[in-house]
Order: sequence, then C-alpha cells, then structure tokens
Amino acid sequence: MPTPAIAFHDVSLRWPDDTLAFADLDLRVPPGRNALVGRNGAGKSTILRLIAGDLSPTSGSIQVDGSVGYLRQDLTLRVDAEVAEHLGIAAKLHAIAAVTSGDVDERHFETIGDDWDIEERAVALLDRLGMPAGTLHRRVGELSGGEAMQLHLAALLWQRPDVLLLDEPTNNLDAGARARVHELVASYRGTLLVVSHDRELLELVDRIGEVRAHGSSREVHWYGGGWSAYREQIAAERAAAEQALTAAKADVRRQQNEAQAAERVIARRNKQGAKAAESMPKILAGARKRSAQESAGKLRGVHQQRLAEARGELDRARSELTSDESISLALPATVVHRGQQVLSAHGITLRDGRTIELTISGPERVAITGRNGVGKTTLLDTLLGRRPLEPGEDGEVGEVVRHVPTAFVPQRLDVLDVEQSVFANARERAPHADPHEIRAQLARLLFRGAAADQPVGTLSGGELLRATLACLLLADPAPRLLVLDEPTNNLDLSSASQLVDALGSYQGALLVVSHDQAFLDDLELTRVLDLDAPEDPDGALESAEAVS
Repeated sequence: MPTPAIAFHDVSLRWPDDTLAFADLDLRVPPGRNALVGRNGAGKSTILRLIAGDLSPTSGSIQVDGSVGYLRQDLTLRVDAEVAEHLGIAAKLHAIAAVTSGDVDERHFETIGDDWDIEERAVALLDRLGMPAGTLHRRVGELSGGEAMQLHLAALLWQRPDVLLLDEPTNNLDAGARARVHELVASYRGTLLVVSHDRELLELVDRIGEVRAHGSSREVHWYGGGWSAYREQIAAERAAAEQALTAAKADVRRQQNEAQAAERVIARRNKQGAKAAESMPKILAGARKRSAQESAGKLRGVHQQRLAEARGELDRARSELTSDESISLALPATVVHRGQQVLSAHGITLRDGRTIELTISGPERVAITGRNGVGKTTLLDTLLGRRPLEPGEDGEVGEVVRHVPTAFVPQRLDVLDVEQSVFANARERAPHADPHEIRAQLARLLFRGAAADQPVGTLSGGELLRATLACLLLADPAPRLLVLDEPTNNLDLSSASQLVDALGSYQGALLVVSHDQAFLDDLELTRVLDLDAPEDPDGALESAEAVS
C-alpha cells in the first residue's frame, strides 16, 4: 500500500460515560479513492469523526496528511444564512456589488483580491452538483434536505481540502443528485474516504476497507477495486475459510480418535503390567509401574498437546469465517391471491396539481420514484390515510380505499415501544398468538434466544428495521399490503441484504419509496410509478409502468 495519507497508531476511544468504543485500532488509508464498509456499530462513522477532529482518541495517535473536509450525516446548517454565506464568499460578493454600483472604497478591492469571477465559479460549482439557477442567493432554510446535503458538499469542494471525508453522501438524494455525487467520486483526484451502503458509488472507488469487530478491538481489511471486486474477494476468502474449517474439524476428530486409541493402549499395558507384577519382587514391580506411568504420561501429553493445537486451529478457522446470516420467513397469513384488489386510489392530487390513478392487485410490487421534493412521502401519507385528501383544480376530492390490512415502515422507524423488548412488542401486536411460534419467527429474523429480549432502544439501525418488520409482519391481522419509505437509509450492506431476504419471504403486496436503485432491482418489482414522468393530455399521471 502507498504511503498513507491517514494513519491510526494503536487508537482507543472511550465515550464520556467511560464506555469503550473500540481499542488498539491500526489503520492506514492511502491516497486515492477509498471506502469503508462493515456492519452497523462497527465504528465506521466514528473513524471519520476521529479523522476530522470531532472526537479525540483516548490513547494512541492519528496522523493526517493535510487539511480535512468532512461531510456529516447529521448536518447542522444556519437556516437564516444565504447560500453564499455558507460557501464563505458573501463578503466578496457584497464588495463586488458595491464596486459595480460605483463605491470605490479601497477596502472593497482588498476584500475582492483576484476573485472578480468568484460568482461565476461558485455558480458553476453549484451547477455541477445539480443545484438550480439562483441558488447562490437563496436562504439555506428554503432548501430541501437533499439540496442542503449538496450545498454542504459544495462548500467542502470550494475549500479544496487535501483529505475529503464523506459519510453516507447519497442518503436522501434523488436519482439525479446521486448520479452527480457518483460523478464527483469517479473524478476525484485527492484523498477520499467514504462510508456508504450505495453499491453503485462503491463500484467507483480504488479500494474498500472492511471494518471488522472482535469484541472491543477493530481491524480493517483492505481489498483492491470496487464493490464487485470486493464481493469476489470476500467470496474467495469465505470458500477458503470453509475449507479450512472443514479440515480443522476433521483434524480435531482425528486427534480425538488417536487420543482415545492411546488411552486403550495405556489401559492394555497397565493390565498386562499388573498381571506380570504378581510374579515379580515388589521393588522391581514398583520400578516397572513407575516407568509405565511415566511412559503413559508422556503419551497422554503428546496427544493432549496435538488435540489442543487442533482445537486452537478450529477456533481460528471459525473466527475467520464471517457470518452473513440470511432470513427465511414463513408468512402464509400475508398471502394475496393474483387478481385480488389490494388498494385503489382515484383523483389523488400531487403538489404540482397533477392527479394520480393507482390500483394495486394481487402480490404486486410497486415502487414510487422521483426527485427530492416531488411529493413521494406526501403521496404515501395520503394513500395510508395519514394525510387528508386535497381537492383538485375542479374542487373534487379523490378517494383511497385499502382493501386489505396494511402496515407502514416509516423512515424514522419510530413504530415500536423503545422501552419494551422485541418479543414484548411482537406479542402486543399478536396477543392471541402462540408465544413459542412468535419466538420461532423472531429467530428466523435473527432475534434468537436472549436477542429477542433486548430492549428496542438498544438496537442498531439494521436491528431496529428487522425488529420493526418482525412486529408488523407477525401482527394479527397480518398485513397483506406492506408500505416502506426509504427503508435502506443508514443500513449497512449486510442489513440491506437481510431486508431483501425478508421481503423475498413476504407474500403480500408491496409499495416502496426508495432512491436506492440496486435495492429496487433486488426486489423484482412489478411496476414503477415515476412522479417525474410528464403529464398526460388529461392532466393525470398513469398508475405505473410495467417492469420487464
């Protein structure tokens, strides 16, 4: 690996309550485009915060080659400030405007320096990131969440840091904005370290580091290439680890058999020695007995050492075999027969005045897509009865009918009681169900044994999504229409894969809003309702286009 741009030396971190986050982390990040992946809770975002200086290590040292720009997940922007102020160029723009209006105060020229074209350059940067014309003079509070993310990224690029850190940069971005972030990553020439679950983005990096947790310790294993190359290398490692595990198990069995055979030899010798001792003088018999015991001890020691070594190798082989547990549910109560009507919506008015006609029948899988701010979540809320129907231009109010039990998984995942356990939440929604059957189903969703008794408030993002799905799917009555709003936001790649497994077992109808195209591809959709589609001559947006 080239000389690192970022280096961690035996870094440990404790939180203010003295909880150990991780210990003894050694990390080398070379120049170029790098990504970190790993399970939720492995510490990826914490590593970025340490590099950025938001956190200080409890022990160890961190070296960074140059200045750092950091795009956080949880942005805090001054809503009353202008975009130009957030970019740090407001003073120069004001000075240029003053000079243009005839004010020749020397201070204005000192403020401007050589940056007479600063507005053109700033507009070009905002345009590169897909920000609309006129953004430079808008207030930050007027921007959508996706536009605020793009603005913060623009501010970082304007500073030209030597090291750029991006934490989930495509979260909540529509397809167009995602594509522009992808272009930025693909063309970036400095040192980049990105944490993301966006597989399309991960294809564009030079190398991927997988953060692995072993108790409190952390290791980062690097793999050359993007996402596809990483998956191939992981698959090869797993195959080799499975072979090593099989060989280690066989060696343990062989050593156990040889140890048992040695014990039979010792027992036979002892029996023969005892019989021979009957006709010997006591001194000679005692000496031979001691000699036999020493010989038996040495033989036992050899086999015990070999067995211990074999068991140690087995433990190492098991530790090398990372677990990618999959989900397989049996949910017969969610079955929707082909042709059975699930949802019908007529004359639903969108933000721009267009109307929606949408009918879902049978076990269809429908995605709602469109740019940020077009009204996808608002449409979901209307279809679910969480938002009143708005009259159209003709004053008529549309109609929504949900013909089957329906469940909703919101972005915030605030459905469950955080004080209660996963099992208690599930039991509350299905009070008449067999508790053993509930636990069996929770186990299929990877909440096995004591894990089902964890308080919901202690769960990671991926665990919380699984727990929410479990409680909703096991409810009585079981939902035969499942609605999800951006379900992969903030999920690690393993959790996203487990979500696809769980939804693969679901036999009802599915309605999902997502910007994650790879996730939508995995769902095997029936239709896509694109809210960016042009209006038809009658002013209504057709229900959806079929997915071939």
